[in-house]
Amino acid sequence: MTTFALLAVVLLPVLSALVIALLPDRHDDGKRLGSLSIVFTLLTLLAMVYVAATADGSTVTVPVMRLSFWAGGFQKLYGLVVCFMWFVSALLSPQYFHGHHHLKRYYFFFLICLGFTAGVFLSADLYTTFLFFELMSLSSYVWVVQEETPDAMDAGKTYLTIAVLGGLVTLMGLFLLYTATGTLVIAELHEAVATMERGRLWAAALCILFGFAAKAGLFSVHIWLPKAHPVAPAPASALLSGVLTKAGIFGVLLLTAQVLTGDHDWGMLLLVLGAITMVLGAVLAVFSTNLKYILACSSLSQIGFITVGASMICLLGEHNALAANGTVLYMMNHSLVKLALFLFAGVVYYNTHALDLNDIKGFGRGKPLLHVLFLCGACSLAGIPGFLGYLSKTLVHEALVEYAHMSGMTIITVVEWLFLFSGGLTAAYLTKIYVAIFWQKGKETGKQWGKPLSVIALCLAAVALPVLGLTPHAIAERISGATLDFTGGHAFDHAIHYFAWTNLKGVVISLAIGMVVYFLFIRTVLMRKDGFYLSRWPKWLSLEDSVYKPFFRALFAVVGVVCRVACDAFDVVVLAVQRVLLRPSKEKEPQSYSPLVQAIARQSGDKAAREAADRLDTRRDVRDRMAHSLSFGLLMTCLGLCVILTVVICHVF
Repeated sequence: MTTFALLAVVLLPVLSALVIALLPDRHDDGKRLGSLSIVFTLLTLLAMVYVAATADGSTVTVPVMRLSFWAGGFQKLYGLVVCFMWFVSALLSPQYFHGHHHLKRYYFFFLICLGFTAGVFLSADLYTTFLFFELMSLSSYVWVVQEETPDAMDAGKTYLTIAVLGGLVTLMGLFLLYTATGTLVIAELHEAVATMERGRLWAAALCILFGFAAKAGLFSVHIWLPKAHPVAPAPASALLSGVLTKAGIFGVLLLTAQVLTGDHDWGMLLLVLGAITMVLGAVLAVFSTNLKYILACSSLSQIGFITVGASMICLLGEHNALAANGTVLYMMNHSLVKLALFLFAGVVYYNTHALDLNDIKGFGRGKPLLHVLFLCGACSLAGIPGFLGYLSKTLVHEALVEYAHMSGMTIITVVEWLFLFSGGLTAAYLTKIYVAIFWQKGKETGKQWGKPLSVIALCLAAVALPVLGLTPHAIAERISGATLDFTGGHAFDHAIHYFAWTNLKGVVISLAIGMVVYFLFIRTVLMRKDGFYLSRWPKWLSLEDSVYKPFFRALFAVVGVVCRVACDAFDVVVLAVQRVLLRPSKEKEPQSYSPLVQAIARQSGDKAAREAADRLDTRRDVRDRMAHSLSFGLLMTCLGLCVILTVVICHVF
């Protein structure tokens, strides 16, 4: 029964998507499709709950394509997170998509992507991981371009480019890893790589990291994230930020814990990437005035925080209890927070049809429940005590402090202060959102802001954060402790006093920095005296527009010149070979057709006969032009390759 339920988590959403596709089109498709998606996601969630309660960690192999799944501690946790988030997003979707077009397309890919994403987290080997990872990326592309606006299509192009490029590089890394170890089974990797040459191991790991980092949104392959999240529908944005980026972090953790365990250089690489990402995302969020763009940049920053935690798992080795537990709780916190905040953004957009802070000012005034729900997400993201975000941020920060004392390295102390500074920037841009929507005066709006399902969705997303935050030992630590077999972490050897001054002072420092940034920078530089928010981020600092696009334009221009030179050179070779091998004879070449026949054809009154005679005269010229052309050379090359391939096949079989 457990095996059936495990397969159902992956296959049921795919079959449900096919049911959606086969339904006849009707005028009430929005309500009908939304209701069906709620039912199907709920069934998948119940199947995952059953798996989490009964699975013993054994592997299940599907004969078709040799797909392997298992339900370890981490897999159970994130399988539940994935299914829960999809269910909550489905609850908001009917209200959000009221009056929208192409709903069948959206719900089809909404459900099918659930199955593929669950397949990533429940995979037992990297072959299955890669297959479902790529299917997840391709199916989620439709979310990005759902609105079909110019910005959406441009974001979709960037998203797909990064996804495909990352997938190809990852595949190369998997080839290298399998060639060296002979296995891609996750449970066997730790022992298999023990005897592997370090250079080959790093080459494989870096290739695999590229694809996972691209999905996670790590610097410098993050460019898709701030573009895709704002243009995607809010329910999809919640999943892109809360779940799909965690699929990338899943790969990073897998490499850290199972492949390069305890490798100092690997840990330092992740530390640098994480530090840059967390600062960059927070700075971009401070400068932005678009609600969803702020949340997208916030996701970028939080991925940096999580990566710093992953680096500490590697660097601390046997003393990584704080880092291992903190990283998992940070992942979970970010998933739930972004579910709550992006659904909040969806409610705002549904009621105002705007996302700019200047257009949505005052929307939250007179809406106490919405006020409370937003604060749950914002306080947890900022690391306020009493919320899950405080627990996770405290554990990762204390892991940094511990390693700084152990190593005495200046760079660790610098990263620690960047950690606190980025936390301060998080508090600053969240305060900007809070003040704009709930305190500043704007257009008058009614007190009604959502239908029952939307309210339930926001409540489910937000309530879990204080519940987990107020029960650190009873619930939160048990959850993170169940994942230590995957993360390579160690259990706590002593009780953690979360609310002691030693742990609270980091939060106090971050909040103090945040208030300074808000009052001395945001309200003076990024805001006019009349309350109008300004966007002052220089366009020339765009990594995509200032670096990547010019680089690839120049690259394509150089490649074009090289290709033209190569083509000309190839034509010269073909011509030279023709002159050597097909040198014309001194004797008159016999005609294929007698002159008498051609003369009779020309003298006849039949137009078709005259045209046929003319074609006969030009046949030799056509043959010569073909012999001199690149196409002829390529054709001969392809024919030669076909002959070689045929010979090889005959030799093998």
